[in-house]
Amino acid sequence: MRSGPTSRVLLALAATGLLLGAAGCTADQHTPARPTLAKATADTVTVAAQSDAAERSVRVSRALFATAPGAVVAPADDAAAVRAAASAAEAAHVPVLLAGKDAAPVGRELHRLGADWYQAEGDVSVDTDVPERDAPDRGDAPESSRASRQATVVVADASADAAVVATAKAAGARVVVMPDGVTDPAAASGVVRALHEERDHPTVLAGAAFDALGDPEWAVRAAENGWQLPNGGQRPFDGHRYVALYGAPGAPALGVLGEQDPAATVARAKSVAAGYRGLSSTPITPAMEVIATVAAGDAGADGDYSTELPVKTLEPYVDAAHDAGMPVILDLQPGRSDFLSQAKRYESLLARPGVWLALDPEWRLTKDQVPLKQIGSVTASEVNEVSSWLASLVRSKGLPPKAFVLHQFRLSMVQDRSALESHPELDMLIHVDGQGSQPDKQATWKALHDGAPEGVHWGWKNFYDEDQPMLSPQQTMADVSPTPSLITYQ
Repeated sequence: MRSGPTSRVLLALAATGLLLGAAGCTADQHTPARPTLAKATADTVTVAAQSDAAERSVRVSRALFATAPGAVVAPADDAAAVRAAASAAEAAHVPVLLAGKDAAPVGRELHRLGADWYQAEGDVSVDTDVPERDAPDRGDAPESSRASRQATVVVADASADAAVVATAKAAGARVVVMPDGVTDPAAASGVVRALHEERDHPTVLAGAAFDALGDPEWAVRAAENGWQLPNGGQRPFDGHRYVALYGAPGAPALGVLGEQDPAATVARAKSVAAGYRGLSSTPITPAMEVIATVAAGDAGADGDYSTELPVKTLEPYVDAAHDAGMPVILDLQPGRSDFLSQAKRYESLLARPGVWLALDPEWRLTKDQVPLKQIGSVTASEVNEVSSWLASLVRSKGLPPKAFVLHQFRLSMVQDRSALESHPELDMLIHVDGQGSQPDKQATWKALHDGAPEGVHWGWKNFYDEDQPMLSPQQTMADVSPTPSLITYQ
């Protein structure tokens, strides 16, 4: 789970890199000195995630302003003074700098800016040869100075980063407020949309909450991709619940997905998911889990007891799901092969947004095992190889986060489960596949939760034929606790 400030602000600069006038030299009373805004390339991501608001204010000033004729300074612990400084700085089109216990960084930043003056709000003093005085009335920049504009996006905590907000606005910023309680840009549809709109421009992430982002550069690139889930955002299991049909194309015996063509599968998935609407406040999204490699009763030409379906066989289902706004999970049953080798077969599909991956250890066999004769297992190290490869694929292609599903109905199926690694690019989910009587299924569900890795999400499977009886949507939501994020039907 993610936690952080309850409100944040996304600021998109409307103008950077544009020379507005010379700073660091004395301007006459008719032509006040103008700031120059920092230049950066489109792929530049600057992170101001220091825990101290004063440090963040200086970092953002450096990211947005190359020079400025002056700045407004306030003590970081005086909210009223910060508000006054913010108003003054926006009017003067200069940065706000906050002074903490040590005001020396403010002095250094004034020198870097080439400032001729600073305006103090509240009880603050800066040890510098830059004189303290009121800001000149600069007025609006002339239209001729607004012709060629480069944008930067800044994400900040609105309450903790009033100085950052003002500095960005002083540089001509667009402001977008993050939803309360959301700290991951990928989980906020408005932020994803704004970053997509500004994808050709540099980005600044400002706010202590961003210290928890494992890979801020990727998070921005992913948002710039623009792809979102049907109910908004990119993070698979933040505020989303899925109801999926499971099976293999053209193989009804393996699950209900294989009982009809792709178009009919889309329609059926929507119908099954509709039974869950209104049962909780979390939006319901229909989905598909497609078996890409099917454990086989005979060794086959390659001797691995697994039939790898061609990409062209899976593409119609992936395309139909994409057109319908449904995510697709590719499920691997490797037999005597290994998960990583099989996952790489489907790289072209996994390189698409909304195509996710599932590993099914029940069918991961040793060299002397045969499907349906034994229940397979996988080591945590092999799972980690796959998750590392998939995370790298997501990063390298600037893809949105993916779900990474691990099927399990016995503890022995995933060896040393506590050693499973997490990646910011992936949301891991343990999918509990027990079948039979409901007391047995509940016992399996509870047993697998004991000692589970922190932060994993959970999935539940309803079997049409094997469950005794199969739960209704109402019963699934009421009786399975914690409520699963992914519910599949086989």
